[in-house]
Amino acid sequence: MKAIGYVRISKRDQSNYSLDYQQSSIREYCKRNKVELVSVFVDDGESSYTFDRPDYMALEKFIRQNKREVKYLVVLDHDRFSRNLAEALLKIEQLERKFGLTVLATNEPLDIDPSDPAVFIQRAFKYLMANHELFTIRKRAQMGIRQAQESGRHVSVAPFGYINARDASGKGILVIDENRSFIVQKIFRDYLAGIPHYEIYKEVRKLGLTLTGNDSIARILGNCVYAGLIKVPGNEKLPERHVSGLHEPIIPEAQYWLVQEMLQANKRAEQPQPKEEFPLRGLLKSPCCGGNMTAGWSKGRRKRYLYYRCIRHSNVNISGKVLHDKYEALVKHLDFAQEDLDFIIADVEEKMRKDLDLMKKQVAIKAGQLAAVEKQIDRLEERMINEELEASTYKKYFRKFKMESARLKEEIAYLEQGSEDEYNQQLLRLPYLVNLATIFEQVPVTDQHSIMRDVFKHGLTFSEGVFRTPWINPMLEHNLQILKEKELLFLEQPSDFLDGFPSGRGGGIRTHGLFVPNEARYRAALHPDEAGNVGAKISFLFEKSENLDFFIPTSTISGG
Repeated sequence: MKAIGYVRISKRDQSNYSLDYQQSSIREYCKRNKVELVSVFVDDGESSYTFDRPDYMALEKFIRQNKREVKYLVVLDHDRFSRNLAEALLKIEQLERKFGLTVLATNEPLDIDPSDPAVFIQRAFKYLMANHELFTIRKRAQMGIRQAQESGRHVSVAPFGYINARDASGKGILVIDENRSFIVQKIFRDYLAGIPHYEIYKEVRKLGLTLTGNDSIARILGNCVYAGLIKVPGNEKLPERHVSGLHEPIIPEAQYWLVQEMLQANKRAEQPQPKEEFPLRGLLKSPCCGGNMTAGWSKGRRKRYLYYRCIRHSNVNISGKVLHDKYEALVKHLDFAQEDLDFIIADVEEKMRKDLDLMKKQVAIKAGQLAAVEKQIDRLEERMINEELEASTYKKYFRKFKMESARLKEEIAYLEQGSEDEYNQQLLRLPYLVNLATIFEQVPVTDQHSIMRDVFKHGLTFSEGVFRTPWINPMLEHNLQILKEKELLFLEQPSDFLDGFPSGRGGGIRTHGLFVPNEARYRAALHPDEAGNVGAKISFLFEKSENLDFFIPTSTISGG
């Protein structure tokens, strides 16, 4: 009689039995029972939950090729065969039925009858306990991973730009790869500058990006590890959250979150977009039911006419010409108070000057580093010409120095974009950045919608020849008086930001009036030294103006 042996151990296996011990036990069992052991198949580091293992599949192929010649399949114990109760019992039944082969553990007699109910129950209990142990191991591993994540530790392979290392306690930690981290920084900078993914990918592949695939840039942009954060997945009791990592960040956290907002905006942009001829579609709500209004052309006797129509009630139609004229006038009367503008511009100018001074210092430092690297390259080539180096050594260090040189040149080129002349030009352009009417003339309708959703969070309705809204951005509330006088916009209920009280009329309907904000809260929101920062307060406008050729430092947008 012939037998084959099978041994297995997984990467996370907590078995006390090594592969060598399993093989020797199987050989001893076959020798003791006078069975010829023709082959032993070994799966090292394979999961016990599935039979999709390289050597086990080779084992089954061997069985098919030697059908009816091999009588027994011997394992040290049944948990070496499988820890999946249902799969194990099914596999044992298939081997017996198709090939007349009996699966045996070394603690079972050779003449055991697998069809015996007592044997079946005994084996089923063993596989059940093995299954339970597997789930226990998995749960313990998951708890360990979650605990490490909550403490700010990255628990898997280092992403591009980092290297896996060990800290003083011997635990894993990420260390920045100085030769590659500049590529990650460039990817984030270029994306914020509006460069498409495919253009970024072509450029950084030349600089040394090793990731491949159409989504490689998206994977980097969406990885919070680069901002020094660790994502802790949510479960039944706790929501997903981000914690500060133990590793050093490659990019500022504020830059990462700004990229995430842009990514979400681009996802929304992939959906059907409003057409330039229907600028209010998606913003305008029906005056009859509050539902969305659609737009289209109606054919008249001499020409076609644009109308906005309630989706739910087809009899509610409003002339597109009337709406567009009113909307254009409304936008022209939305501006910031001069006091706010002066404060914002002064704040931005100060940060721009600081950024410019810092840029000059950084350029000088990196220029010195570049000169040193170029000198090393010259010295390396000289030694190669003089045959002082082997070709392999030369290639190794030449590649290293060239990558360092490319990194420094790219960083210097980026920093030098903010020259003194450019700084002065941006100061001249800066007042136009906070002019909504100017922005609307230059950006497409999708960007106009992005701005107006922040200005009128709950949208606009149009009735009795006037736009109406329940909420307007607090920074623009000072425009309400003139908007009301010109019958362009009525505020129908107070903003959450205000502490004023509306007047009323019969039936409890609020009048279309103005509400005086609490002065202290308004000033606190305006001045960063009292509450937050002005950058955060006007970020809705700065972040939506990426299509304009204006320079606004990241530190200003993020409030840094």
